[in-house]
Amino acid sequence: MLSLARLMIPALAVLTVAVPAFAADPYGTFKRPSTGTEVEFYDCGGKLCAKIVKVTDAAKQSTVGTVIMGGAEQDAAQVWKGDLLNTEDGKTYSGIVTLVDDSHVKLEGCGLWGMICKGETWEKVTTDATASTTAPATETQQ
Repeated sequence: MLSLARLMIPALAVLTVAVPAFAADPYGTFKRPSTGTEVEFYDCGGKLCAKIVKVTDAAKQSTVGTVIMGGAEQDAAQVWKGDLLNTEDGKTYSGIVTLVDDSHVKLEGCGLWGMICKGETWEKVTTDATASTTAPATETQQ
């Protein structure tokens, strides 16, 4: 029994080192693959918020700055739930954000009391090193 324990401890140590660290939050800017829209996810008072920061369609330029998620609460490891605004139809849905890995989040919007959900996986934008992880500062007028 003692020799088995001696073999397992080094094996567990190797497994611990071999498993990459996984960030437990989805902060940063992510791109929606179907539209090219970029959304920044940030901490807002301990909750998850998200706002549109870039669009590829000039007709949707007015949506830049729109908060699409105003305070999702963490529901489980790598899962946040809250209201999610769909700027295409103007409706708010029950939203679920799941951190898939360090560079992907899955967003789902659910209707009909959560019975019908639709979503897609977004990829983190790595070229923008200036994305914040806290609520954006508000400008003061003088």
